[in-house]
Amino acid sequence: MELSDKKYLLLIGNNIRKLREIRGISQFELATESDLSKNQIGRIERAEISTSILTLKKIADVLSVKVEDLIAEASV
Repeated sequence: MELSDKKYLLLIGNNIRKLREIRGISQFELATESDLSKNQIGRIERAEISTSILTLKKIADVLSVKVEDLIAEASV
């Protein structure tokens, strides 16, 4: 993975974490409501894995945002 790829994954993970915390939702709650595992949410937030657009859509739906908000450089 290129450094720029890692930075992009960090951006997405940080956006998800910030939006989740703003809404007062735990990783467990986000995982349960999006039908994902808590481990997967944590790994996405820490930029340890790349994820599919469909997974981002599930997360965005729970957070009541658009997928674009998860990938934007200054979304939060």
